[in-house]
Amino acid sequence: MDPKGQRVKLNDGHFIPVLGFGTFAPREVPKSEALEVTKFAIEAGFRHIDSAHLYQNEEQVGQAIRSKIADGTVKREDIFYTSKPGETLFPTDENGKPIFDSVDLCRTWEALEKCKDAGLTKSIGVSNFNHKQLEKILNKPGLKYKPVCNQVECHPYFNQSKLLDFCKSHDIVLVAYGALGSQRLKEWVNPNLPFLLEDPVLSAIAKKHRQTPALVALRYQIQRGVVVLAKSYNKKRIKENIQVFDFELTPEDMKAIDGLNSNMRYNELLLGVGHPEYPFVEEY
Repeated sequence: MDPKGQRVKLNDGHFIPVLGFGTFAPREVPKSEALEVTKFAIEAGFRHIDSAHLYQNEEQVGQAIRSKIADGTVKREDIFYTSKPGETLFPTDENGKPIFDSVDLCRTWEALEKCKDAGLTKSIGVSNFNHKQLEKILNKPGLKYKPVCNQVECHPYFNQSKLLDFCKSHDIVLVAYGALGSQRLKEWVNPNLPFLLEDPVLSAIAKKHRQTPALVALRYQIQRGVVVLAKSYNKKRIKENIQVFDFELTPEDMKAIDGLNSNMRYNELLLGVGHPEYPFVEEY
């Protein structure tokens, strides 16, 4: 970590803030809200903004960043912006079945390396990779750049400890999405799963520290060396989430939260079932 304790160094020399603002929202949320909440998040202190082509809000998120640069709140170099590029969102055939791309992961990685060489991006990483897929990239002949990060679902019920150890051993930062549980979106999430933030262990630790269960779940990730995304369109909670740096969990707290792991995913991403690289067939 750097002296501020709020950024970690990536394997390419750049720094990533350990707390990120997630901008995903359900389809029914107006895109204009992404503009407003991203501006608010930057004002509140967030310097790591996470989006994706899939979220269909990058234009609004970009406008928010530009407006906060224009009014002097931040400089461009203060902001770490993450995108996940793509083309068609989820193409399907006439029967509604997903049409999968057959491009090899290594070829895709080579295209990203070219993007970095061309100055189109400063850092390149992956998302939803298991350790075998990471090894495929790491062992690729002629590898020019290692992934700097692997963004995956990660929370106390699914703490990804094996994958985290693997990533650390290769100097790859694990980035946690779904760190507070997950929104109950029927196409992604099993609605019968328990609510993470109602867990009695998290609630007891939160009470002890006079914090919220959400802050305890975020702090847990930061203390185990995980970069964590906090997704909220609620301004009160956005402001609250920045307070993750105001307290520390004890080793006993960390052990108790480790004990909550049950390898339980919220995000099943069922649209990917059937693809040869479908990453959710194993936990590590």
